[in-house]
Amino acid sequence: MQRIALVYFVVALIETLTTKRRPLVLSPGHLSIFTAYRWQWIGGFIAFSFYMITTYSLYIPDWSFINHKEGKAYTVKCGMRGHLGPACNAVGYVDREILGINHLYKSPAWQHLKACTLSSPRSGPFREDAPGWCHANFEPEGLLSSISAILSGTIGIHYGHVLMHFKGHSQRLKQWLSMAIGLLVLAFLLHFSHAIPINKQLYTISYVCLTAGAAGVVFSGFYILIDVWGLRTPFLFLEWIGMNSMLIFVLGAQGILAAFINGWYYNNPDKTLVTWIKTHVFIDAWHSWNLGTLLYVIFAEITFYGVLAGILHKLGMYWKL
Repeated sequence: MQRIALVYFVVALIETLTTKRRPLVLSPGHLSIFTAYRWQWIGGFIAFSFYMITTYSLYIPDWSFINHKEGKAYTVKCGMRGHLGPACNAVGYVDREILGINHLYKSPAWQHLKACTLSSPRSGPFREDAPGWCHANFEPEGLLSSISAILSGTIGIHYGHVLMHFKGHSQRLKQWLSMAIGLLVLAFLLHFSHAIPINKQLYTISYVCLTAGAAGVVFSGFYILIDVWGLRTPFLFLEWIGMNSMLIFVLGAQGILAAFINGWYYNNPDKTLVTWIKTHVFIDAWHSWNLGTLLYVIFAEITFYGVLAGILHKLGMYWKL
């Protein structure tokens, strides 16, 4: 939530302060929308530059910490710049120096790596030879990575600007898809050339391009189905979720509702209604933990929240700020 708030604040601030500096009518040309909103792109470029310069130029020294749960001290050897691995990246260094390692997330995704546990890609006990950084805290929504996320907000508001200024379906789709496909191509080039790997924990630029490009393609797909072809009824549940997005986010993404339901269990905390449905209806049926989990999210969680949002819509109940 803090990252979303920061990105929205910066993007909205630029949007508000530059209202009188942009034309009401765009000049002809495919790139006219970029020049009309040049201040937004300048803000995104500044965020991008700050992230890249800090990530690749900041010197990361060796660092030590105490795992209070284990009562053991660890030292991680670094002494390098520009490293994007879990041990010696600038994102973690900035958070440790400013926020303090004891204030960071205690169960980061790094702990699911093969170097840390034999249960990879799921969580499990640490290997006996697990490196020290496996035991360290890491903040996946830290300070430096949130700066990179500002570029995601800049691209997102660009999609909205296209919707405002272009009235024809073909014009809108041309703008959206050209941007989205270009971002996807750039993301895969950066990743598979090993220049900048796609990494959500560090919010690398390749990850920004991948998510923003994928969002543009999905958005264009829904636009074709609903606005161009008129297939609105099958997707009403998404509209209902959007009308109560704050409530659904808090209940679903933050795990509030799941935590409440999981509080009722039989014999031990692993025997809950949610666990039983996920395991027996989806994972065991497909004999795959990954596929079963994906299907559970699609056909159980999203369907449930769609129905809940629909009921609240019929009752005229909305959670707004």
